[in-house]
Amino acid sequence: MIDISNAELEVMKVLWADAPLPATTIVERIQQTSDWHEKTVKTLLNRLVQKGALDYQREGRAYLYQPTIAQQDYQHHVGRSFVQRLFAGKVTPLVASFADSDDLSAEDVAELKALIASWEKEQKHD
Repeated sequence: MIDISNAELEVMKVLWADAPLPATTIVERIQQTSDWHEKTVKTLLNRLVQKGALDYQREGRAYLYQPTIAQQDYQHHVGRSFVQRLFAGKVTPLVASFADSDDLSAEDVAELKALIASWEKEQKHD
């Protein structure tokens, strides 16, 4: 999987939400939440294209950018890597760390229960 920096991830988030987009629109959307200069955003776009995380097509005088990596695939990869590095591949200590510090909302707990129930149902059918 492609290594994406935190700054590059901000560009990816814009494009995961709505793509394809021209560079000018990407710059505008990023500048709504940060003070990045247009040149910075364009540099990040070029890096992401070089890494293979973005593709582009020319439309008139503009380039339309789009992700080559699905957000869910990237999140899955990064999540697995994180759990492997910090928790020796075990998910339970990660969830326990949130539970111990009261960082889990009732909604989080309900979603976790639903995920576990779905997983258990799938295991019975395998």
